[in-house]
Amino acid sequence: MSKLETITIDTPSGSNTMQIGSTNTATINLGVSGDTINVPAGVTIANAGTATGFGGANTPAFEAKRASAVQAITNETQTKIEFNTEIYDSAGAYDSSTNYRFTPQTAGKYFVYARVMCRAETNGNLIIAEVSLRKNGSNIGSSRFDFKDSYGNNATPVINQVVDMNGSSDYVEAWGLTKVNSGNAQFYNDGNERTIFGAFLLIGA
Repeated sequence: MSKLETITIDTPSGSNTMQIGSTNTATINLGVSGDTINVPAGVTIANAGTATGFGGANTPAFEAKRASAVQAITNETQTKIEFNTEIYDSAGAYDSSTNYRFTPQTAGKYFVYARVMCRAETNGNLIIAEVSLRKNGSNIGSSRFDFKDSYGNNATPVINQVVDMNGSSDYVEAWGLTKVNSGNAQFYNDGNERTIFGAFLLIGA
């Protein structure tokens, strides 16, 4: 193995392409620990291969839904939505069996989203459909449909919010409310997956 020490490597006159590495497969290292590699203004980095290790990943992340269609609830009462089936959970940070909450254990800002299909068991009796997000038990945002005197069958409110999490004890939950004129109130999930809860870490926020 030999060592080349120089200040500048350039292409010969008349050529505009420089190739590092040719017929042998190898790992090419740029610099050592403590070095700074500068990319000057005006330089374009064009990648046609696989880039890894740049900018991090949007994890921890999870998404969950209801396993069964109906969660029976008390009329006009704020109720925690039981998203009891994980679609994915990158860090095992979502509790899908007891508390139905996301506790990421990694500090940062998270994009949190939820939607819930609120339904009147008897058609034509839905008055209010609401979904909200709670951080550590306190409401931080909500979305609501209010049909007043023109009752509906069902509605699916959606909420999206950026939430700052401390990475140790902070957690978020999704709650909802269904008000009906008569009959039973429900949270519902059909084959179109209308009842979903998820979050992911925002990189660089």
